[in-house]
Amino acid sequence: MLFLVLDRLFGAKKETEKNIAVFVDGPNILRKELNIDLDEVKKSLGKFGKVKIGKVFLNQYASDKLVEAVVNQGFEPIITVGDVDVYMAVDATETIFNNSIQSIAFVTRDSDFLPVLVKAKRYGKDTIVILAEEASAAALKNTADHVIVLGKR
Repeated sequence: MLFLVLDRLFGAKKETEKNIAVFVDGPNILRKELNIDLDEVKKSLGKFGKVKIGKVFLNQYASDKLVEAVVNQGFEPIITVGDVDVYMAVDATETIFNNSIQSIAFVTRDSDFLPVLVKAKRYGKDTIVILAEEASAAALKNTADHVIVLGKR
C-alpha cells in the first residue's frame, strides 16, 4: 500500500519504456518497388519503445535526394564505400554494448545480420526484425523476439 501511495505522489513508473536502436539496410530496403516509408518503420516500433538511434546505411551511389529524405524522416544516413552490410553489422554489434539501448531492430530483406541478432539476444537485448515482405529473411524471422512485416499489422 505504501508503494502505491508513493507511486501516485512521485509519479514513479513500474516499467520503463525501452530504448530502441534501429538499423536500416538502405540498398536492400529503400527501393521504389518496395515503397518503404521510414515513418512507418518508426510507427511500427512504437509499441516496443522509443527509437533513440536510427541509422540508414547507404552506399556511395545514394542520391542527394535520398540522403535528404532519410534526414528529413529523423534518421542518420551512414554513407559507406564498400559493403553496406559490413558497416551496418559492425555498428549494430557495437550498439549491443550500449547500456542505454534495450532493443535492437533490423530493417532488411536478407539474413546477413543473423550473427549480430544472435549476439544481441545473448547479451540480453530484445530483438526486432522489420521486413518488407513476408517471405524474406527466414533465419531472422525464426530468431528474432519480434517480427514486423510492413503493411501487415
